[in-house]
Amino acid sequence: MEERKTIGLVALQERVKQALEDAFFDTVWLQAEISELKQNPSGHCYLTLVEKDPKSNALLAKVSAVVWASTWRMIRPYFESQTGRALAPGMSVLVRVQVSYSVLYGLSLVIYDIDPSFTVGELELARQRTIARLQEEGMFEMNAQLPLPSLPRRLAVISSATAAGFRDFCRHLDENEYGFKFGVRLFQALMQGAEAPASIIAALDAVAAEAEAFDAVLILRGGGGAMDLVCFDDYDLAVNIAQFPLPVLTAIGHDHDYHVADMVAHTHVKTPTALADWLIERFAEEDWQVDNLLQRLHLAVRTKAEAQRGVLSTLYLRIVHAVNLRHADARRALDALEQRLDAVNPQRALDRGFLIALKNGRRAPSAASFAPGDRLSLLFRDGTVEAEVKKVEKK
Repeated sequence: MEERKTIGLVALQERVKQALEDAFFDTVWLQAEISELKQNPSGHCYLTLVEKDPKSNALLAKVSAVVWASTWRMIRPYFESQTGRALAPGMSVLVRVQVSYSVLYGLSLVIYDIDPSFTVGELELARQRTIARLQEEGMFEMNAQLPLPSLPRRLAVISSATAAGFRDFCRHLDENEYGFKFGVRLFQALMQGAEAPASIIAALDAVAAEAEAFDAVLILRGGGGAMDLVCFDDYDLAVNIAQFPLPVLTAIGHDHDYHVADMVAHTHVKTPTALADWLIERFAEEDWQVDNLLQRLHLAVRTKAEAQRGVLSTLYLRIVHAVNLRHADARRALDALEQRLDAVNPQRALDRGFLIALKNGRRAPSAASFAPGDRLSLLFRDGTVEAEVKKVEKK
Protein backbone atom coordinates (compact mmCIF):
# COMPACT_ATOMS: atom_id res chain seq x y z
CA MET A 1 0.00 0.00 0.00
CA GLU A 2 1.32 3.37 -1.09
CA GLU A 3 2.28 5.63 1.78
CA ARG A 4 0.09 8.74 1.94
CA LYS A 5 1.59 12.17 2.49
CA THR A 6 -0.45 14.09 5.05
CA ILE A 7 -0.30 17.66 6.31
CA GLY A 8 -1.90 19.40 9.23
CA LEU A 9 -4.34 22.30 8.84
CA VAL A 10 -1.95 24.77 10.42
CA ALA A 11 0.81 23.68 8.11
CA LEU A 12 -1.54 24.00 5.11
CA GLN A 13 -2.60 27.44 6.19
CA GLU A 14 1.02 28.42 6.72
CA ARG A 15 1.86 27.30 3.20
CA VAL A 16 -1.11 29.27 1.79
CA LYS A 17 -0.04 32.28 3.87
CA GLN A 18 3.50 32.03 2.62
CA ALA A 19 2.39 31.61 -0.99
CA LEU A 20 0.09 34.66 -0.82
CA GLU A 21 2.64 36.81 0.92
CA ASP A 22 5.27 35.81 -1.63
CA ALA A 23 2.84 36.56 -4.52
CA PHE A 24 1.70 39.88 -3.05
CA PHE A 25 4.84 41.15 -1.41
CA ASP A 26 3.97 44.76 -2.36
CA THR A 27 0.70 46.60 -1.96
CA VAL A 28 -1.77 46.68 -4.87
CA TRP A 29 -4.52 49.08 -5.96
CA LEU A 30 -7.88 47.34 -5.74
CA GLN A 31 -11.19 48.35 -7.31
CA ALA A 32 -14.22 47.21 -5.31
CA GLU A 33 -17.57 48.19 -3.87
CA ILE A 34 -18.13 48.69 -0.16
CA SER A 35 -20.77 46.24 1.01
CA GLU A 36 -20.45 46.83 4.76
CA LEU A 37 -18.62 49.40 6.87
CA LYS A 38 -18.29 49.44 10.67
CA GLN A 39 -16.08 51.61 12.85
CA ASN A 40 -14.83 49.91 15.99
CA PRO A 41 -14.74 51.88 19.28
CA SER A 42 -10.97 51.32 19.23
CA GLY A 43 -10.80 53.45 16.07
CA HIS A 44 -10.28 50.68 13.55
CA CYS A 45 -12.66 50.50 10.56
CA TYR A 46 -13.81 47.11 9.27
CA LEU A 47 -15.20 46.74 5.75
CA THR A 48 -16.54 44.08 3.46
CA LEU A 49 -15.52 44.62 -0.15
CA VAL A 50 -17.36 42.97 -3.03
CA GLU A 51 -17.39 42.76 -6.80
CA LYS A 52 -20.66 42.30 -8.70
CA ASP A 53 -21.59 41.38 -12.23
CA PRO A 54 -22.31 44.72 -14.01
CA LYS A 55 -25.26 43.25 -15.91
CA SER A 56 -27.00 40.95 -13.43
CA ASN A 57 -25.66 42.61 -10.26
CA ALA A 58 -24.87 39.09 -9.00
CA LEU A 59 -22.17 38.78 -6.35
CA LEU A 60 -18.90 37.53 -7.86
CA ALA A 61 -16.41 37.95 -5.01
CA LYS A 62 -16.22 39.13 -1.39
CA VAL A 63 -13.39 39.83 1.05
CA SER A 64 -12.96 41.38 4.48
CA ALA A 65 -10.76 44.45 4.91
CA VAL A 66 -9.54 46.62 7.74
CA VAL A 67 -8.26 50.16 8.07
CA TRP A 68 -6.20 50.48 11.22
CA ALA A 69 -7.05 53.42 13.46
CA SER A 70 -3.83 55.31 12.67
CA THR A 71 -4.57 55.12 8.93
CA TRP A 72 -8.34 55.68 9.31
CA ARG A 73 -7.70 58.99 11.09
CA MET A 74 -5.91 60.23 7.94
CA ILE A 75 -7.78 58.78 4.98
CA ARG A 76 -11.32 59.40 6.24
CA PRO A 77 -11.09 63.25 6.45
CA TYR A 78 -9.05 63.31 3.25
CA PHE A 79 -11.68 61.35 1.34
CA GLU A 80 -14.54 63.45 2.72
CA SER A 81 -12.79 66.74 1.94
CA GLN A 82 -12.15 65.67 -1.65
CA THR A 83 -15.56 64.17 -2.39
CA GLY A 84 -17.81 65.97 0.05
CA ARG A 85 -19.20 62.62 1.20
CA ALA A 86 -18.36 60.00 3.78
CA LEU A 87 -17.41 56.46 2.86
CA ALA A 88 -20.57 54.37 2.88
CA PRO A 89 -21.97 51.03 1.66
CA GLY A 90 -22.76 50.97 -2.05
CA MET A 91 -19.82 53.20 -2.92
CA SER A 92 -17.20 52.17 -5.48
CA VAL A 93 -13.65 52.78 -4.27
CA LEU A 94 -10.06 52.41 -5.38
CA VAL A 95 -7.93 51.45 -2.38
CA ARG A 96 -4.26 50.50 -1.89
CA VAL A 97 -4.21 47.22 0.01
CA GLN A 98 -1.80 44.69 1.43
CA VAL A 99 -2.91 41.07 1.14
CA SER A 100 -2.89 39.42 4.55
CA TYR A 101 -3.57 35.83 5.51
CA SER A 102 -4.20 34.51 8.98
CA VAL A 103 -4.08 30.80 9.73
CA LEU A 104 -6.97 31.44 12.12
CA TYR A 105 -9.13 34.02 10.30
CA GLY A 106 -8.23 33.44 6.66
CA LEU A 107 -7.78 36.00 3.90
CA SER A 108 -8.15 39.73 4.59
CA LEU A 109 -6.91 43.02 3.22
CA VAL A 110 -5.26 45.88 5.06
CA ILE A 111 -6.13 49.26 3.50
CA TYR A 112 -3.39 51.89 3.53
CA ASP A 113 -4.69 54.52 1.08
CA ILE A 114 -7.72 55.53 -1.01
CA ASP A 115 -8.11 57.48 -4.27
CA PRO A 116 -11.11 59.88 -4.01
CA SER A 117 -10.98 60.80 -7.72
CA PHE A 118 -11.84 57.21 -8.65
CA THR A 119 -15.04 57.32 -6.60
CA VAL A 120 -16.06 60.64 -8.14
CA GLY A 121 -15.33 59.26 -11.61
CA GLU A 122 -17.37 56.14 -10.97
CA LEU A 123 -20.30 58.27 -9.88
CA GLU A 124 -20.04 60.34 -13.06
CA LEU A 125 -20.06 57.18 -15.16
CA ALA A 126 -23.13 55.96 -13.32
CA ARG A 127 -24.72 59.38 -13.90
CA GLN A 128 -24.08 59.21 -17.64
CA ARG A 129 -25.57 55.72 -17.79
CA THR A 130 -28.66 57.01 -15.99
CA ILE A 131 -28.99 59.93 -18.43
CA ALA A 132 -28.67 57.63 -21.44
CA ARG A 133 -31.29 55.26 -20.05
CA LEU A 134 -33.76 58.08 -19.35
CA GLN A 135 -33.25 59.50 -22.84
CA GLU A 136 -33.84 56.10 -24.38
CA GLU A 137 -37.08 55.75 -22.38
CA GLY A 138 -38.31 59.22 -23.41
CA MET A 139 -38.44 60.61 -19.88
CA PHE A 140 -36.79 63.98 -20.43
CA GLU A 141 -39.75 65.95 -21.83
CA MET A 142 -42.64 64.29 -19.99
CA ASN A 143 -42.93 66.64 -17.01
CA ALA A 144 -42.00 69.70 -19.07
CA GLN A 145 -45.09 69.14 -21.23
CA LEU A 146 -47.46 69.62 -18.29
CA PRO A 147 -49.17 73.05 -18.21
CA LEU A 148 -47.89 75.28 -15.42
CA PRO A 149 -50.39 77.92 -14.22
CA SER A 150 -49.29 81.43 -15.16
CA LEU A 151 -49.50 82.34 -11.48
CA PRO A 152 -48.51 79.26 -9.42
CA ARG A 153 -49.55 80.20 -5.89
CA ARG A 154 -50.30 76.86 -4.16
CA LEU A 155 -46.89 75.25 -3.67
CA ALA A 156 -45.99 71.81 -2.31
CA VAL A 157 -42.36 71.94 -1.18
CA ILE A 158 -40.20 68.86 -0.65
CA SER A 159 -37.23 69.64 1.58
CA SER A 160 -35.89 69.31 5.09
CA ALA A 161 -37.57 71.56 7.66
CA THR A 162 -34.19 72.52 9.09
CA ALA A 163 -32.48 73.15 5.76
CA ALA A 164 -31.10 76.66 5.28
CA GLY A 165 -32.17 76.57 1.64
CA PHE A 166 -35.81 76.00 2.60
CA ARG A 167 -35.73 78.79 5.20
CA ASP A 168 -34.12 81.19 2.71
CA PHE A 169 -36.75 80.29 0.12
CA CYS A 170 -39.65 80.96 2.51
CA ARG A 171 -38.16 84.22 3.79
CA HIS A 172 -37.47 85.45 0.28
CA LEU A 173 -40.99 84.56 -0.81
CA ASP A 174 -42.71 86.12 2.23
CA GLU A 175 -40.73 89.36 2.16
CA ASN A 176 -41.23 90.18 -1.52
CA GLU A 177 -41.51 93.92 -2.16
CA TYR A 178 -44.84 93.61 -3.98
CA GLY A 179 -46.73 91.97 -1.12
CA PHE A 180 -47.72 88.90 -3.16
CA LYS A 181 -49.03 86.02 -1.04
CA PHE A 182 -48.16 82.36 -1.60
CA GLY A 183 -49.41 79.15 -0.01
CA VAL A 184 -46.45 76.92 0.93
CA ARG A 185 -46.82 73.45 2.44
CA LEU A 186 -43.76 71.43 3.41
CA PHE A 187 -43.43 67.68 2.76
CA GLN A 188 -40.33 66.65 4.68
CA ALA A 189 -37.73 64.30 3.21
CA LEU A 190 -34.07 63.39 3.54
CA MET A 191 -32.10 65.52 1.11
CA GLN A 192 -28.75 63.70 1.07
CA GLY A 193 -27.35 60.23 1.53
CA ALA A 194 -28.23 56.80 0.20
CA GLU A 195 -31.76 56.92 1.65
CA ALA A 196 -32.61 60.33 0.18
CA PRO A 197 -34.07 59.13 -3.18
CA ALA A 198 -36.57 56.79 -1.48
CA SER A 199 -37.46 59.50 1.04
CA ILE A 200 -38.09 62.09 -1.71
CA ILE A 201 -40.14 59.57 -3.71
CA ALA A 202 -42.29 58.96 -0.61
CA ALA A 203 -42.84 62.72 -0.29
CA LEU A 204 -43.82 62.90 -3.98
CA ASP A 205 -46.35 60.13 -3.39
CA ALA A 206 -47.83 62.13 -0.50
CA VAL A 207 -48.17 65.20 -2.72
CA ALA A 208 -49.72 63.15 -5.54
CA ALA A 209 -52.40 61.88 -3.14
CA GLU A 210 -53.81 65.43 -2.97
CA ALA A 211 -52.51 66.82 -6.25
CA GLU A 212 -55.64 68.91 -6.85
CA ALA A 213 -54.66 71.11 -3.89
CA PHE A 214 -51.43 72.34 -5.54
CA ASP A 215 -50.29 74.16 -8.66
CA ALA A 216 -46.75 72.73 -8.60
CA VAL A 217 -44.31 70.76 -6.46
CA LEU A 218 -40.88 72.19 -5.60
CA ILE A 219 -37.78 70.16 -4.66
CA LEU A 220 -35.38 72.37 -2.69
CA ARG A 221 -31.85 71.64 -1.54
CA GLY A 222 -29.28 74.30 -0.71
CA GLY A 223 -25.56 74.11 -1.37
CA GLY A 224 -23.44 71.11 -0.49
CA GLY A 225 -20.55 68.98 -1.65
CA ALA A 226 -20.73 67.04 -4.88
CA MET A 227 -21.16 63.78 -3.02
CA ASP A 228 -23.90 65.25 -0.84
CA LEU A 229 -25.96 65.89 -3.97
CA VAL A 230 -25.28 62.65 -5.81
CA CYS A 231 -28.68 61.32 -4.64
CA PHE A 232 -30.32 63.70 -7.16
CA ASP A 233 -28.76 61.65 -9.98
CA ASP A 234 -30.72 58.56 -8.91
CA TYR A 235 -32.62 56.80 -11.71
CA ASP A 236 -35.75 55.92 -9.70
CA LEU A 237 -36.07 59.48 -8.40
CA ALA A 238 -35.71 60.85 -11.94
CA VAL A 239 -38.44 58.52 -13.25
CA ASN A 240 -40.82 59.60 -10.49
CA ILE A 241 -40.19 63.27 -11.27
CA ALA A 242 -40.63 62.75 -15.01
CA GLN A 243 -43.95 60.94 -14.56
CA PHE A 244 -45.32 63.15 -11.78
CA PRO A 245 -48.85 64.52 -12.46
CA LEU A 246 -47.90 68.09 -11.45
CA PRO A 247 -45.14 70.35 -12.79
CA VAL A 248 -41.97 69.75 -10.75
CA LEU A 249 -39.67 72.73 -10.15
CA THR A 250 -36.18 72.00 -8.84
CA ALA A 251 -33.62 74.21 -7.09
CA ILE A 252 -30.74 72.01 -5.96
CA GLY A 253 -27.25 72.98 -4.84
CA HIS A 254 -25.12 75.83 -6.18
CA ASP A 255 -25.17 77.83 -9.39
CA HIS A 256 -22.83 75.38 -11.14
CA ASP A 257 -24.72 72.22 -10.11
CA TYR A 258 -26.90 70.41 -12.65
CA HIS A 259 -28.34 67.03 -11.74
CA VAL A 260 -30.42 64.38 -13.47
CA ALA A 261 -33.41 65.46 -11.36
CA ASP A 262 -33.03 68.95 -12.86
CA MET A 263 -32.92 67.52 -16.39
CA VAL A 264 -36.27 65.71 -16.12
CA ALA A 265 -38.07 68.42 -14.13
CA HIS A 266 -40.52 70.88 -15.66
CA THR A 267 -38.35 73.87 -14.71
CA HIS A 268 -34.87 74.02 -13.23
CA VAL A 269 -33.62 77.04 -11.26
CA LYS A 270 -30.12 77.27 -9.77
CA THR A 271 -30.83 77.87 -6.05
CA PRO A 272 -33.84 78.01 -3.69
CA THR A 273 -33.67 81.82 -3.45
CA ALA A 274 -33.42 82.04 -7.24
CA LEU A 275 -36.57 79.93 -7.48
CA ALA A 276 -38.35 82.29 -5.08
CA ASP A 277 -37.26 85.21 -7.31
CA TRP A 278 -38.50 83.33 -10.37
CA LEU A 279 -41.96 82.89 -8.85
CA ILE A 280 -42.13 86.51 -7.68
CA GLU A 281 -41.07 87.75 -11.12
CA ARG A 282 -43.95 85.82 -12.75
CA PHE A 283 -46.42 87.63 -10.51
CA ALA A 284 -44.65 90.97 -10.98
CA GLU A 285 -44.73 90.56 -14.76
CA GLU A 286 -48.42 89.70 -14.65
CA ASP A 287 -49.03 92.69 -12.39
CA TRP A 288 -47.15 94.93 -14.82
CA GLN A 289 -49.16 93.59 -17.74
CA VAL A 290 -52.43 94.23 -15.89
CA ASP A 291 -51.31 97.78 -15.07
CA ASN A 292 -50.27 98.29 -18.67
CA LEU A 293 -53.63 97.02 -19.91
CA LEU A 294 -55.44 99.31 -17.46
CA GLN A 295 -53.42 102.29 -18.68
CA ARG A 296 -54.17 101.38 -22.27
CA LEU A 297 -57.85 100.96 -21.40
CA HIS A 298 -57.92 104.34 -19.65
CA LEU A 299 -56.20 105.94 -22.63
CA ALA A 300 -58.61 104.28 -25.06
CA VAL A 301 -61.62 105.37 -23.00
CA ARG A 302 -60.25 108.91 -22.69
CA THR A 303 -59.52 109.08 -26.43
CA LYS A 304 -62.97 107.69 -27.21
CA ALA A 305 -64.58 110.15 -24.80
CA GLU A 306 -62.71 113.07 -26.35
CA ALA A 307 -63.75 111.90 -29.81
CA GLN A 308 -67.35 111.60 -28.64
CA ARG A 309 -67.15 115.01 -27.05
CA GLY A 310 -65.97 116.38 -30.41
CA VAL A 311 -68.86 114.67 -32.16
CA LEU A 312 -71.32 115.96 -29.56
CA SER A 313 -69.86 119.46 -29.81
CA THR A 314 -70.24 119.44 -33.59
CA LEU A 315 -73.76 118.04 -33.27
CA TYR A 316 -74.59 120.69 -30.67
CA LEU A 317 -73.39 123.47 -32.98
CA ARG A 318 -75.37 122.00 -35.85
CA ILE A 319 -78.49 121.79 -33.66
CA VAL A 320 -78.00 125.36 -32.44
CA HIS A 321 -77.50 126.55 -36.00
CA ALA A 322 -80.59 124.64 -37.17
CA VAL A 323 -82.64 125.99 -34.28
CA ASN A 324 -81.44 129.52 -35.02
CA LEU A 325 -82.40 129.08 -38.67
CA ARG A 326 -85.80 127.71 -37.68
CA HIS A 327 -86.18 130.53 -35.20
CA ALA A 328 -85.31 133.14 -37.86
CA ASP A 329 -87.72 131.57 -40.31
CA ALA A 330 -90.43 131.49 -37.65
CA ARG A 331 -89.64 135.09 -36.71
CA ARG A 332 -90.00 136.19 -40.34
CA ALA A 333 -93.24 134.22 -40.74
CA LEU A 334 -94.54 135.75 -37.54
CA ASP A 335 -93.59 139.24 -38.69
CA ALA A 336 -95.41 138.65 -41.96
CA LEU A 337 -98.43 137.39 -40.09
CA GLU A 338 -98.33 140.38 -37.81
CA GLN A 339 -98.22 142.62 -40.85
CA ARG A 340 -101.20 140.81 -42.36
CA LEU A 341 -103.10 140.96 -39.11
CA ASP A 342 -102.23 144.59 -38.72
CA ALA A 343 -103.52 145.25 -42.20
CA VAL A 344 -106.94 143.83 -41.34
CA ASN A 345 -107.08 145.21 -37.82
CA PRO A 346 -110.50 146.96 -37.41
CA GLN A 347 -108.81 149.53 -35.23
CA ARG A 348 -106.92 150.80 -38.25
CA ALA A 349 -110.23 151.48 -40.08
CA LEU A 350 -111.66 153.24 -37.02
CA ASP A 351 -108.52 155.37 -36.77
CA ARG A 352 -109.07 156.45 -40.35
CA GLY A 353 -112.64 157.66 -39.54
CA PHE A 354 -114.68 154.63 -40.55
CA LEU A 355 -117.51 153.14 -38.43
CA ILE A 356 -118.31 149.51 -37.70
CA ALA A 357 -121.91 148.48 -37.21
CA LEU A 358 -122.56 145.61 -34.77
CA LYS A 359 -125.73 143.59 -34.45
CA ASN A 360 -126.05 141.41 -31.43
CA GLY A 361 -122.31 141.90 -30.76
CA ARG A 362 -121.28 140.79 -34.22
CA ARG A 363 -120.18 142.89 -37.17
CA ALA A 364 -123.04 143.45 -39.66
CA PRO A 365 -121.73 142.70 -43.14
CA SER A 366 -124.36 144.72 -44.99
CA ALA A 367 -127.44 146.94 -44.67
CA ALA A 368 -129.54 143.90 -45.43
CA SER A 369 -128.62 142.63 -42.00
CA PHE A 370 -130.94 145.23 -40.39
CA ALA A 371 -134.60 145.82 -40.32
CA PRO A 372 -136.49 148.80 -38.90
CA GLY A 373 -136.63 148.63 -35.14
CA ASP A 374 -133.41 146.63 -34.80
CA ARG A 375 -130.89 147.74 -32.20
CA LEU A 376 -127.35 148.26 -33.36
CA SER A 377 -124.07 149.49 -32.00
CA LEU A 378 -121.89 151.89 -33.87
CA LEU A 379 -118.15 151.63 -33.16
CA PHE A 380 -116.18 154.86 -33.49
CA ARG A 381 -112.50 155.44 -32.94
CA ASP A 382 -113.22 157.01 -29.59
CA GLY A 383 -116.31 155.10 -28.42
CA THR A 384 -119.60 153.26 -29.11
CA VAL A 385 -123.05 154.65 -29.93
CA GLU A 386 -126.18 152.61 -29.32
CA ALA A 387 -128.91 153.30 -31.96
CA GLU A 388 -132.23 152.02 -33.35
CA VAL A 389 -132.90 151.42 -37.05
CA LYS A 390 -135.62 153.61 -38.39
CA LYS A 391 -135.37 152.86 -42.01
CA VAL A 392 -133.35 150.63 -44.28
CA GLU A 393 -132.54 151.76 -47.78
CA LYS A 394 -131.05 149.20 -50.07
CA LYS A 395 -129.00 149.96 -53.15
